[in-house]
Amino acid sequence: MALVQIENVSKTYKTGDIEVKALNDINLAIEKSAFVSFVGPSGSGKTTMLNMIGCLDKPTKGKILIDDKQVDIFNRQKRAAFRGQRIGFIFQSFNLFPVLTAYENIEYPLVMIKNEPLEKRKELILDILDSVNMLNQKDKFPDQLSGGQKQRVAIARALVTQPKLVMADEPTANLDKESSINVIRLMRDMKDKFSTTFIFSTHDPQIMEEAEITYNLVDGKLS
Repeated sequence: MALVQIENVSKTYKTGDIEVKALNDINLAIEKSAFVSFVGPSGSGKTTMLNMIGCLDKPTKGKILIDDKQVDIFNRQKRAAFRGQRIGFIFQSFNLFPVLTAYENIEYPLVMIKNEPLEKRKELILDILDSVNMLNQKDKFPDQLSGGQKQRVAIARALVTQPKLVMADEPTANLDKESSINVIRLMRDMKDKFSTTFIFSTHDPQIMEEAEITYNLVDGKLS
């Protein structure tokens, strides 16, 4: 069974009398431990697709299964609980708390979502910091870190809860070329180490080359 199964999914947004079809009858399957990229121009439906798979939004029609659970029928509370337990997120703007250290930013989901005890949290955080080569930066605040270092912390935070699936919307958009390549390769290393499925969107041709599977979206359709 695929980790992600999308069946005849469409998404229509309505503004007044105007309807915009962001996704149009999408069918695809994504296996466990995959490294998948959605590419396409702005407005092609990439972010909408990631929002559907990440349980941040629901399709207008169609079915979405993640880890054999039909998530499109979940209410908002159940989707939030499912995201917390099964899905990690990496954002292009990092979304780190400026008043928390790198260590504390990574600790946050373990307290708020997993409610792990102190010693277990410490073990998980130090292990993931070591995995992303940020152990020596653990006590620094985000404004003391480079863009690439911030994204490493964001990757560590996404992985510390041990999710089966990580969603990354334009994860290298705010990074320079070298940092972008380093971050995407780090994500691949983490995929291999933890058998996590990574799904990301990108405009960057160099980043596309690192993906194992690439889906092209044009006007809400796979091409």
